[in-house]
Amino acid sequence: MRNKEEEILQTACITWFDYQYPHLSKLLFAVPNGGSRHKIEAKNLKKQGVRSGVSDLIFLYPSFRFSFLCIEFKTIKGKQSDEQKEFQELVDKRTDGYYIIIRSFEDFKNIIEEHIAN
Repeated sequence: MRNKEEEILQTACITWFDYQYPHLSKLLFAVPNGGSRHKIEAKNLKKQGVRSGVSDLIFLYPSFRFSFLCIEFKTIKGKQSDEQKEFQELVDKRTDGYYIIIRSFEDFKNIIEEHIAN
């Protein structure tokens, strides 16, 4: 289940990004894997491709170093689930994308600005 602090951080980051980069806003999107759902809805979403452990955001914008970013929000003490670790390993080993854990607004701002500049 999502942590409220993570939700607040993610919302602040999206708000900043949409203000700074409105022309890129559709390339940064949430993957709604978490949250509580009715059993039937959860079953249908799984059939439609919802995957446990996928990062909170995906940024489909290439840079010199990486084709895309997978962004996972965690609190300072937050830990990845086993499924999240598995997804990170797949991204890191099987793609030319970059998986990053964000623990603060400054982390997010820095990685986005660096990625876009390159």
